[in-house]
Amino acid sequence: PTASAVESGAYDLGILICGSANGVAITANKHQGIRAAICWEVELAKLARAHNNANIVCIPERFISLDLAKQIIDTFLATAFEGGRHANRVGKISC
Repeated sequence: PTASAVESGAYDLGILICGSANGVAITANKHQGIRAAICWEVELAKLARAHNNANIVCIPERFISLDLAKQIIDTFLATAFEGGRHANRVGKISC
């Protein structure tokens, strides 16, 4: 449902949480226009948004603390896509 809501434009960004985050990321990335990124560190969340224009963050709850998850989500939501040299590559991601 989260990937469908972002795909349809009902929401700009989404958050998915599961044990390893792999399953939700693989499933979300099957949707057109979804760029779901597994993030287990704050810097990864920042780069996922800034360089890859990720629109869904996938949190691996078995491997990080609640406080770190909150920091990752806050960073993901607050970081804008840089565009520029990254825009061409991101434009090639969709089918």
